[in-house]
Amino acid sequence: MTLEETASAAPVAAVRPTVRTHHGDEFEDRYEWLRAKEDAEVIAHLEAENAYTRERTAHLEPLQTRIFDEIKSRTLETDLSVPTRRGEWWYYSRTREGRQYGIQCRAPLASTDDWTPPSLSPETDVPGEQVLLDGNVEAEGHDFFSLGSFEVSNDGDRMLYGVDVAGDERYTIRVRDLITGENLADEIPGTFAGASFSPDGRFIVYTTVDDAWRPDTVWLHEIGTPVEGDGKLFHEPDERYWVGAGFTRSDRYLVIGLGSSITSEEWLVDATDLRSEPRVVWPRTEGVEYESEHAVVDGEDVLYILHNQDALDFELVRVAASTPAGDRTVVVAHKPGERLLGLSTFRDWGVLGYRRGGLPRLGLFDYSTNAVDELDFDEELYAAGLGGNPEWAPPILRVGYGSFVTPGTVYDYEVASGDLLLRKRQPVLGGYEPDDYAQARVWTTAQDGTQVPVSLVWKKSFGDAGSAPRPVHLYGYGSYEHSIEPGFSVPRLSELDRGVIFAVAHVRGGGEMGRQWYEDGKLLAKRNTFTDFVDVARHLVDAGYTTPAQLVAEGGSAGGLLMGAVANLAPELFAGILADVPFVDALTTILDPSLPLTVIEWDEWGDPLHNPDVYAYMKSYSPYENVRDAAYPRILAVTSLNDTRVLYVEPAKWVARLREVGADALLKCEMVAGHGGVSGRYNTWRERAFELAWLLEVLGLAD
Repeated sequence: MTLEETASAAPVAAVRPTVRTHHGDEFEDRYEWLRAKEDAEVIAHLEAENAYTRERTAHLEPLQTRIFDEIKSRTLETDLSVPTRRGEWWYYSRTREGRQYGIQCRAPLASTDDWTPPSLSPETDVPGEQVLLDGNVEAEGHDFFSLGSFEVSNDGDRMLYGVDVAGDERYTIRVRDLITGENLADEIPGTFAGASFSPDGRFIVYTTVDDAWRPDTVWLHEIGTPVEGDGKLFHEPDERYWVGAGFTRSDRYLVIGLGSSITSEEWLVDATDLRSEPRVVWPRTEGVEYESEHAVVDGEDVLYILHNQDALDFELVRVAASTPAGDRTVVVAHKPGERLLGLSTFRDWGVLGYRRGGLPRLGLFDYSTNAVDELDFDEELYAAGLGGNPEWAPPILRVGYGSFVTPGTVYDYEVASGDLLLRKRQPVLGGYEPDDYAQARVWTTAQDGTQVPVSLVWKKSFGDAGSAPRPVHLYGYGSYEHSIEPGFSVPRLSELDRGVIFAVAHVRGGGEMGRQWYEDGKLLAKRNTFTDFVDVARHLVDAGYTTPAQLVAEGGSAGGLLMGAVANLAPELFAGILADVPFVDALTTILDPSLPLTVIEWDEWGDPLHNPDVYAYMKSYSPYENVRDAAYPRILAVTSLNDTRVLYVEPAKWVARLREVGADALLKCEMVAGHGGVSGRYNTWRERAFELAWLLEVLGLAD
């Protein structure tokens, strides 16, 4: 007997049709009743889905255990990060074997002239070490634990931290006296992530959300006073905009930032008088995005503003901080195809981030000459970016680096000499050798002639990629101008060492090739994202890299929408599809402005509620509406009950609909987790081992 013949029947969701009517179109939704999260019948259905998935995958438990053990055996479980200097302390985090969560620590500087991180031992404490926050202690009694805010005051005497124990990304902020080790009475519930101390340590700036879970209000809390008396610094009533706040590195201003997908606006508040009236940098203009950084040049307070007004890939200008809407001096001109990402300002120079040739790059920016001196790296594919650099006037810069074959690496860039000083490379135990693996970029021609980049990584002992058909794991995202960078992954080694080629399709809608790449994969051009992925998959088959029986696709969140769309477009190309927290009921969600974050999303997907053309276009690709009578690949959908970004109901409805047409679809719902899945590193490893075991079986590699 086959497994399918011996397994229990899949759960069957009751059919309770509701009719959705918009713009003269009627759609019968048979499973919308699953949205009732508090309904005991809904919970029972999700638990039945979990039980069925456990039964269907029980035979994979030995493989799952082996993969988990491989991840664990390659990881230095007792380890610590490279210390970062701030004030009179070195700050770092520790992990200890057997413990799920990190431990935040600090140790005093040896001298004020010392910028070389101390050599700390992972196994032992160091003289003067102070444990600031032990996540394992804070997580006791909870199935989920996540930090949304963590900061120490400038004088080093107090710490704030925001904790979520449900997975719904709503954090309770607490304040700890680091001299006594005791928590103060201050406790602020229901906040968003990213709270900050004021430079003088007297206040906390934090944000809260509206009924649609949109961060919309910035508050000022004076430590030692009742939360009920907190002052409202800023409120944004327009539902299209989210709000955030933080202090400049110079501590000169509090910056309140507003943004939609296509428009932004910033307001400045004098950090020495936080109750003063905010003043706008540039009034918002529909379709114009910008962000500002404070610097002092030749004794004058200036703002460097990165913007895209008449500059698709952005330009950098300098203005007087006192009159930011006045004369602009262009310091880095717009260059089509070279996307400027941002400027980080320090006392003596800045660091410019930008993309060229599909890769992120860093350059030292000279305030006097406006010259950009690019940092050089010697791999074909890599990702580089600034690490933690909290100090205003450092002689060095912390830089993070990695690639598909080079584990995460921390450098200090010595500005005076131009030297990159290696501080740490992520240990990979078990004899990992980067030279045993290869990475490359190839190009696919899309249906309209566009060249789409594809990144590949594989183990050399199995032969060159493309020399013979091999199992391929193809990943994609393609939304929000988010780029999938060449990054190292310990769990991925369990695939590569079994002969799998891991591939990333850098489809339109992402940001890899500049702003136009994003524009060509959103709104009424969204289908390019899906057809690009299908074209990449077809190229990998036609060019001999793989076969449909050896090809599995994966994507999460908006990448899960991609997975649902390509399953409908070209089910014959894939043996399996892994969809993590998938946005597969997109039209239903984007039609409902009462749902979390929907109105904000209209700039990304369009407004189907008021625009019949957008409605028709979204309906043409939304996965749930377009499930058809076809031979679908095997599908695994993973979701979380408390996810506030992509509600669990979307994959639950999708799987129910897929089963109607005979698809082999499994649903796994974490009952205490959020959009990022389970919390804790061991739980995360087990979850990934489960997914990889399923994936390897689909590829015929279950050993």
